[in-house]
Amino acid sequence: MPLKAQTTMQTHLVLTVIGPDRPGLVRAIAEEIAAAGGSWLESRMATLAGQFAGIVLASVPAAQADALVQRLDALHAQGLRLTIERGQQAPPPADRGLTLELLGQDRPGIVRDITRVLAAQRVSVQELETQTASGSFSGETMFKATARLALPRSASIDALRASLEQIANDLMVDISLQDDAR
Repeated sequence: MPLKAQTTMQTHLVLTVIGPDRPGLVRAIAEEIAAAGGSWLESRMATLAGQFAGIVLASVPAAQADALVQRLDALHAQGLRLTIERGQQAPPPADRGLTLELLGQDRPGIVRDITRVLAAQRVSVQELETQTASGSFSGETMFKATARLALPRSASIDALRASLEQIANDLMVDISLQDDAR
């Protein structure tokens, strides 16, 4: 008689973490997740202005979730501040994936103005990465952004593109929008 694979109910935890940067911070979080029999699924981490900041998606057997939350909360003694939320098990809606890239001279309000357009079109920002760098010829500060977006199937990509082109002209930045399905 064949053996059935036993499935364990999993709980997804979304962690946000911040604290003064030092070696071993990621290891401390990883140790606690592994000790609870959990898996480190996804993460984004960076050191910004001397502070280590990150987000982590972990999966842990449901029976171990509360104990893991308590163990992670104890990392506060090591200088880490964590916020822990239980993730939703429902699959995300089937939206159209887009990639936005922006490049232009830095100035206050770029992210605010672009996200106003996105929100007006019911576009969800799934991931956003920004950075500044010195322009190669002018030496002026350049702003670069890359975003993964989710456009509802009922929304028009042409309307979004037109709105972004208008704001790009107003901001004097270059914006490209690519349909991830292509």
